[in-house]
Amino acid sequence: MMKKAEVVIIPSPGVGHLVSTLEFAKLLINRNNHLRITILVIKLPHTTETDIYTKSLSNSNSLNIINLPECSLPTNSNLGSAMNAILEAQKQNVKQAVADLITEREDGVLAAFVVDLLTCSALTLLMLLENSPSLRLCSSLPLIQLTELAIPSFANSVPTKSLPSSVLHKEYESFFMNYAKGIKNADGIIVNSFEELESYAIHSFFSHPGLAGLPVYPVGPILNPEPTTKGVVDSDDIIQWLNDQPHSSVVFICFRSRGYMDEEQVNEIALAIENSGAHFVWSLRKPPPKGTMVEPSDYTLSDLGSVLPVGFLDRTAKTGRVIGWAPQAQILAHQATGGFVSHCGWNSILESIYFGVPVATWPLFADQQTNAFQLVGELKMAVEIALDYSVHLNGERDYLLTADKIERGIRNVLEKDGE
Repeated sequence: MMKKAEVVIIPSPGVGHLVSTLEFAKLLINRNNHLRITILVIKLPHTTETDIYTKSLSNSNSLNIINLPECSLPTNSNLGSAMNAILEAQKQNVKQAVADLITEREDGVLAAFVVDLLTCSALTLLMLLENSPSLRLCSSLPLIQLTELAIPSFANSVPTKSLPSSVLHKEYESFFMNYAKGIKNADGIIVNSFEELESYAIHSFFSHPGLAGLPVYPVGPILNPEPTTKGVVDSDDIIQWLNDQPHSSVVFICFRSRGYMDEEQVNEIALAIENSGAHFVWSLRKPPPKGTMVEPSDYTLSDLGSVLPVGFLDRTAKTGRVIGWAPQAQILAHQATGGFVSHCGWNSILESIYFGVPVATWPLFADQQTNAFQLVGELKMAVEIALDYSVHLNGERDYLLTADKIERGIRNVLEKDGE
């Protein structure tokens, strides 16, 4: 029997990266039964999301999940320094895991490494271990060539305010430079995108003289349209409520599991919802303690009453639901959902496209400002609430987004007296 070719994939820390990586691995295995894929999971400290997700997975002859030992960091570490520290601390664990895989194989050869965008500083280490081909797995195309305002992968000039936070803030510099240098070591780039969505960007890569000989593989959209929520949240109640709502009448407001707002901003959202008169599902997460990497949590009912305007829950009882963690894919898939106020994470963008739900942009951090500009200014397929809203490492926002702007975005995305 032919021995399976071993492919090692190292996603960036965080469940969002892990989910798309796993879906990519499943696609590869389904297309080629001579592959065995090992995913090395790096967990963010002080979080439970990754544990919940990996416990729902099982190893097989074709798919092997290895949870690397968790690295301890102070709870007050900021994200920029913490990510550098995590990746540096995990190098030895990655080296040992890869060495063990090589030892297990009779031929002592691994077929390929696929390294996520933010973990490519480990790429050089892996190439020292084994001369296997190395590939990069990225979210979307435009960020990869980001060097100046005239960016080859954008048809239009990109405003400075829409650049990723890793370009704008000094504290990200070492982290950004570490993974940017890793591109030179790759034998190819795998992108979770598709030509119909980002044709200009893809063609810019193929025609760029500096990228000659570096293949780019747009393999998206990679997503899980039916994610497992068992053990995380019982979504029956919210789905039942959606069943009773008119077609395309509900705006879904969600900033994914790590997105949160302070009380002042929460009040502006609540005012906008009431003024719009829209039916809504609002995923409202409780901020972590300031200066920590602890993930946001869900409010208790009594907490909600104190953070929301007085009487809001009573006044909107017939038109909406305020929930904690949200089964996003199921809500976007429901026929009652007509609009999506989103932080513009790439997975969320792909899900909204897959389910045909228009987006109102409200980015928070990382590449989300660039993604928001791409949707509104480049692809003309979203409405704007904000393009430059930003939450910093310490949890502070750049400015308060007022209720009138949020309301306008809600109306526009639902085409309710919109422009």
